[in-house]
Amino acid sequence: MSERSPLLRYWPRRADGLPPGQRLAPAMPRFSDSPKRWAPAAPDRPTLTISHDGVDHVLDLDDLERFGAVDTSADFHCVTTWSVQGLRWRGVRLREVVDHVLGTLSPSPFARAVAADRAAARFVTEDLLADDVLVATHLGGEPLTLRHGAPLRLVCPRQYAYKSAKHLVAIEFLDELPDSAYGPKEHLRARVDREERHERLPNWLLRWPYRVAIPITARWADRALAERPDGVAVRTRAGR
Repeated sequence: MSERSPLLRYWPRRADGLPPGQRLAPAMPRFSDSPKRWAPAAPDRPTLTISHDGVDHVLDLDDLERFGAVDTSADFHCVTTWSVQGLRWRGVRLREVVDHVLGTLSPSPFARAVAADRAAARFVTEDLLADDVLVATHLGGEPLTLRHGAPLRLVCPRQYAYKSAKHLVAIEFLDELPDSAYGPKEHLRARVDREERHERLPNWLLRWPYRVAIPITARWADRALAERPDGVAVRTRAGR
């Protein structure tokens, strides 16, 4: 790969202060478990559905704005070993939304975040309702674009990025652990500081295969997003 190769702009480098196994990416790419597929088109009226015990509570953007916007700065860590530092997110704290809508922060032991592209991340409820988990509407002072999960994105700073579901449409609280959309590739907790990358495989076996795939995966995801000149996409399962 020559120095002129566009793939080099995705290659992460060693840096101080990163969690175990992580490297610093030059910029935040659009990344995906299915990088050749398009992102879902943004709806005219975005909503977030909070579901528990058979009841759906549907909130639109006006409803979410009533909780008051929170601005946070957080590092962002992909399970494939790239990281970006100091991302500025704006959104609402999910725990405040859930507490208001359901009247409890312990509705069920498990939860699932569902995306418009039919991807989903599963959680222990304690992790999902941590103080720093946001339903984000802005990144870097600008409204989210399809590239990074518009119109709503879950942001879970302490967990690997496959938990930070793009194009978020629903949060479901469940009494039983749901099946994973990613199989054993998705660790239930996925805590970055404990390097919980995979449900079964050891970290030493994963770091380099994951890292080598970063440039190609990011490049494919960029191309899929650019296939339509208006940036609107209609295929499903775009992933992270």
